[in-house]
Amino acid sequence: MTIENPPTSIFENENVSFRSYIDEFTQELYKEFDMKAESLGLDSKIEDLLSGKKVNYTEHLAAWHPKYRNKYNPTSTDTPSNKNQQINLSNLYNLCMTAKNVVTIGIGGSYEGPKLLLEAIDLSNFDNSFIFITGSDPSEFQLKTKKLDPKETIFIISSKSFKTDETISLLQDAMTWSGDSSKFIAITANSEEAEKYNLNNIIEFDHEIGGRYSIWSEISSLIYCLKNDEYNAFMAGGKQADKDLKADDSYLNFIKNLSYSDIWYHNSKNKNCRVILSYIWKFRSFANYTQQLEMESLGKQPSKNSEFDKTGQIIFGGYGPTAQHSYFQLLHQGTQNICADIIANKEDEKSLAYAQAVTQMQLLTKGTKSLKGHEKINGNTPTNLFLLNKIGLYELGYLIATWEHRTFITSVILNINPFDQFGVNAGKIYTKKYLADKN
Repeated sequence: MTIENPPTSIFENENVSFRSYIDEFTQELYKEFDMKAESLGLDSKIEDLLSGKKVNYTEHLAAWHPKYRNKYNPTSTDTPSNKNQQINLSNLYNLCMTAKNVVTIGIGGSYEGPKLLLEAIDLSNFDNSFIFITGSDPSEFQLKTKKLDPKETIFIISSKSFKTDETISLLQDAMTWSGDSSKFIAITANSEEAEKYNLNNIIEFDHEIGGRYSIWSEISSLIYCLKNDEYNAFMAGGKQADKDLKADDSYLNFIKNLSYSDIWYHNSKNKNCRVILSYIWKFRSFANYTQQLEMESLGKQPSKNSEFDKTGQIIFGGYGPTAQHSYFQLLHQGTQNICADIIANKEDEKSLAYAQAVTQMQLLTKGTKSLKGHEKINGNTPTNLFLLNKIGLYELGYLIATWEHRTFITSVILNINPFDQFGVNAGKIYTKKYLADKN
């Protein structure tokens, strides 16, 4: 099936075909934004990010997710862990091989990242059941462990700070339920806190990698242990996207086009929302993952010297075939101003999922001018189509790193720090105060 609408911007290599259909965002506008990017030192800031300089200027930290994937060497003992952690990685592997149930406890990036990766790999050769528990409602833990045998269950506790209220509360429930601390593996940037809970199996990652970027770190140790080759491919995909950002002008220009148009449509056309839709079942949680990435990174007040009043868009989305039967009515005929990102598998252009992705792109962008009245489809929705030539963790790594690059360039133009999260921290502080007052 061919795509009828000519794209306004395109990037292709042997693995992906990225296309934008954003007619109103002209080349003249692109040039204006590019001049602004140059005045803000975009090229040097990209170099600072990739080289590990302290780009998180409000907290005086680097952002080491590019460093993780760019220095990753599957034959080295330095990454994804150091030599001291090889023992604990072996413990994790051995526990996974002997346990019937593997329960991961975490929230935010510590939850979304491993969950996305686990959904993307083939686990048919494993007899284990893999369970994720997150949140603060105790009934979730009770229901998800109700039919499990503590003797056959291990727990992976994922938390950067090891102070996150939801995770620690669940850890305490799990330790009471299990009664055996040897069945627990902690993955954290704060080993001292983990040791307070008598956890001896600790896999540590660097504190200068943010939670929403931690998918590139030891947070993903479970996938590393289960599917080492695929994990290596994931890291290689992210690494290649970083290389392309520095060395491939066509890739950089496409990412710039994504970022510039996001800002322009938001600020000039009042398109406050963007929907992300994956028509790939293995990547069904991609929207949830990128929602955190974008909204935590770009959901900040504009700086005093910013030219723009609006920063991050509201991001929502999900699995495309399901979404078509829930909120597509609003997308096609509602009154909301939105943008759209669609992800699809180009490997089988005859599949129903691919046909749905392409035809929905056509309806979103062009509408149905021939139909009138209650049958008319609005159209005029700026849409980006991300086609993958095959479905694997390499492609997923490339796609996630691309989204990170898009988010970072947007933050430079908006003149905000995409790496802090004081809004999230405020909720934690006030919850602690509330509980202290009640107790």
